[in-house]
Amino acid sequence: MGASVLVLHGLWMHSPAMAWFARQLRANGFDAHTLGYYSVMENTDKAVGRVREALAARPGSHVVAHSMGGLMTLRAIEDMPPGSVGRVVCLGTPLAGSRAADGFNRRVRGGGRMIGQHLDLLLAGAGSVPVGVEVGEIAGCRPLGLGGLVARFDCPHDGTVAVGETRIPGLRDHIVIEASHGGLMFSAEAVRQSVRFLRDGCFDHAGTGEARRAIA
Repeated sequence: MGASVLVLHGLWMHSPAMAWFARQLRANGFDAHTLGYYSVMENTDKAVGRVREALAARPGSHVVAHSMGGLMTLRAIEDMPPGSVGRVVCLGTPLAGSRAADGFNRRVRGGGRMIGQHLDLLLAGAGSVPVGVEVGEIAGCRPLGLGGLVARFDCPHDGTVAVGETRIPGLRDHIVIEASHGGLMFSAEAVRQSVRFLRDGCFDHAGTGEARRAIA
């Protein structure tokens, strides 16, 4: 079996949500395994601690994380020794902060409680990439999802996260594909690009003309 990969879910989900993606990574030769955390009931420090412990148990592991899982990952890596984690692929992660989370909190009755204890993390984003870690972001540009309604996007988005929210200083690479926010978890193209980044540290930008035009 190849390199270890931790596959992490996002808000309102648990580890089975990423089971298909993990299977595809295993089919490409990686030792992929999912990790669950309580995305609403658990506070950020405890959830981040779960991620940190999982990474510490398998030194050098890569990570593929959907949405808020990417923020959890980068927060966990901040407190880990340099070089102890491999490459990180974020799928639709609002690295620059989530306008949808802000809109849901302010405009939906009880929205803050539904988001749970990670609201501050979603609003703040990651700020920047931890030093010494290669992080790539795969953003979607298919605007399907209720998040776009509460966020009131006036820019390209995946239905929950704006493409602009997926960019922060220090990213190794960034690519936009034709997928919605939830669709990123079941996208063959997202799998292909993840495999490419985990192996080579870059995405395959050939043939992404339609996605580039969508954000032009």
